[in-house]
Parts: sequence; C-alpha cells; structure tokens
Amino acid sequence: MDRSLRSVIVGTFTLRFSTGLTGALLAYYLAELPRHGGPVVDAVVVGLFAATFFVAELVLSPPFGLLSDRLGHHRVMEFGPMFGAVAVVLTWATTDLVVLGFTRWLEGSSTAASVPSILGYIAMVTAGDELLRGRASARFEGATLAGLGGGLVAAGFFWEVFGRQAFLVNAGLYGVSWAIYRFGVADPAGEAATLRAPHYGWRRYGALLRSAHVWLLAPTWIAVNAAIGLWTTQSIFQLVSEPRPGFEDQLLMGGLDPVEISLGLAVGLVVFFAGLAFWGERFKTTRRTTIIFYGICGGGVVAVAGAAVNHSGGTPLLLVGGAVVLLAGLFVLAGATPAALGLLADISEAFPADRGAIMGLYSVFLAVGQIGGALVGGLAADRAGIDGLFGATVALLVVALLPLARLRALEHVVGAGAPEGRVELAEEP
Repeated sequence: MDRSLRSVIVGTFTLRFSTGLTGALLAYYLAELPRHGGPVVDAVVVGLFAATFFVAELVLSPPFGLLSDRLGHHRVMEFGPMFGAVAVVLTWATTDLVVLGFTRWLEGSSTAASVPSILGYIAMVTAGDELLRGRASARFEGATLAGLGGGLVAAGFFWEVFGRQAFLVNAGLYGVSWAIYRFGVADPAGEAATLRAPHYGWRRYGALLRSAHVWLLAPTWIAVNAAIGLWTTQSIFQLVSEPRPGFEDQLLMGGLDPVEISLGLAVGLVVFFAGLAFWGERFKTTRRTTIIFYGICGGGVVAVAGAAVNHSGGTPLLLVGGAVVLLAGLFVLAGATPAALGLLADISEAFPADRGAIMGLYSVFLAVGQIGGALVGGLAADRAGIDGLFGATVALLVVALLPLARLRALEHVVGAGAPEGRVELAEEP
C-alpha cells in the first residue's frame, strides 16, 4: 500500500471522526440550546435533523460521484472537509433551527462528496490486485467505523472542556483532513487518461440501474446496512432507558449503566476490526459472494446468541456462553460490508472513466439502509423491545440472503469485460 493510498485511509478516519464528533456535539448543544438563547428542541426536531443528513447523502452522492470522474477523485475528496468546516462554524454561530437544519445538510454534503471520490480512487489504484483491493476495502470500512465511533466517544470530553467552542476546534480537525487529501494524495497512475475519456454522466446511472448485477447487489447491501442501522439508532436508547412494564423477562431491556455499555461496545468494535482485517486478506482466495454469505450467517448467529443472552435470566453460564458465540458471529459478520464494497469496485472495472459514478452507489445503498433500519428498528423496539430488534435483524438478513444465489451466478462476469457484462452496462450512444 503506497503513501497516497495510506493517506486516503488516514484521511477517511480523520474526516469520519469529525463527522461523528459533530453529530454528538450537536446533541449536547440542542439539549442546552435554551441556555444559549435558542428555543426548546423536542425529539421530532432531532429526528428531522438526522434525516436531513442522510437525505443529503442520498441525493448528492450521485452528482459528486460524476464530478469526481470529471475533475479527479483526489480533488473532489477535498470538498468534503470544506463542507464540514463551514457546517460546524455555522453551528457554533447560530441558535436558529432553520440554519442548524441547513448545517446538517452541509454535513451530509461532506459525506456525499468524500465517499464516492474516495472509493473511486481506491477502485482505481487497486485495479488488478485482488489482495490490495481486499486490504484497502477492509481498511476503508475500519477507518470509517473507528472514526465515527471515536468521534462519538470523544464528544463528551470535548463538550466538557470546550463547551460551544468545541465546534470551532472541530473546524480545525476538518482542516487536518483537507490537508491530508491536498498534500498527501498524488494523482493515481492512469487518471489523466480517464479524465480525457468520454463520460456518460447520468446515462451511466440509467445503464447501471438496468443492470442485473446492481439490482441483485442493492437489496443485499441495503438489507445488511439496515440490520446494522437499526442497532446504531436504537440499541443504546433501549439499553439505558428505564425498564418498561411487560418486558421484565428481557435482561437487556433498560437499566444498564453507560459504562457497561461503553465497555461492551469497545469489545465489540475490537472483534469487528479483527474481522475486517481477517476477511480483507481473503479477497484473493475467496469469492465476494461467499464472504457476504458467511457474513449474513454470522449476523444471524449474533441475533440468536443475543436473544439467548437477553433471556438468560442472568445465569452466568448462559451469559458467558451467549456472549462468546455473539462475538464469534460478529467477527464473521464483519466481512460482509468490505466484500460488497469489493464487488461494487469489480463492477467499476469495465468502466474506468466512470468509477466515481459507480462507487457513488455505495453511499446511496448505505443511506437507504440506514434510514430503513432506523424506521424498522423504532417500530420493532416499540412493539417487542430488544427481542424486536433481534427479530427485525433476522428478517432483514433473510431479505439480504434471497438475491445472493443469483448474484453468485453472475459474479464471474462482473467487471471482467465479458460480453454479457458489457451488454448490460454499456448501452449509451
């Protein structure tokens, strides 16, 4: 892995750290907004702000992907930190809810600009090297997760130390990400030729959306992201809330200490990172769809083991045994997202001038999955508590599994330049 690719991964971590930091700082800020001269904020407004972020990412990722194909992937990377820095400075400067909502749109724009261009760059520099593609895909996912998680954890300390000025500190951190992309990432080999090549723009998306490969990959990836998203949006709230009447048989249903949750999350993240590293090394010897299949099965194991822990009644043997099996399933689940990312990069091989456009679908699938997971998770938790989350997880993973057999049958032509693959994807004039 050369210096530029390492810089892209490091920049991904720092940028996602700032994104996670902003989201958590905003929660603290909104809770105290009346103290700063602003209105009282309710849960509906908080939900609208979260939705605004994902809608911006969903809507803007495709055009930024197209732009990165025309201007250069590493140049469009620089836009993300710029949008983020403007967003946090505006957040620091205002208590107006309309302006604050606009800052969430800017934050979503930051992600929409950075992710397709970063993934387009990774797809370009790893072309023809299966092992490097696996490592880069896994490290991108790891840097994303570590950055977001680190930002969420650090936000409490930043708020305690800096208060409202923490947003200005974060603007400086966005500047660090910009500097990494600006001075640490060089033009990749072959980019000049792709910039001069014909670009089919929005017609490329039309061809992609007519492709069997994309239609088979989309529900799998969206469902996996939804299964993950329902936990990221609902689990902590359910674990720390006051125990609800009628759910006394669920051990995990409310009343847990935040420190206990943080320790559990830390252990889970370490196992997940280990899984990312392990499966990233298997790209050269194991088919993408095989890794995705193992990951979906691992997610099912997590749900079943978690449900066993939830109904263990505090019995030590069941608690420890269920936790060990859960972590083993999490290790296997970790392979699903980099494998899907690698498969999308494989699709881009047949169209080197439009890698940004193709990789922009990553953010589209992610945003749709996160939004769907948040909605499904809220309904499931309201009806059945933690058991509802486990049940919804299994249902979503079944949806993810259904198109996989057909996708596997087409996997050998994805990105290979075979006539079947090109006919489906290259119907431009």
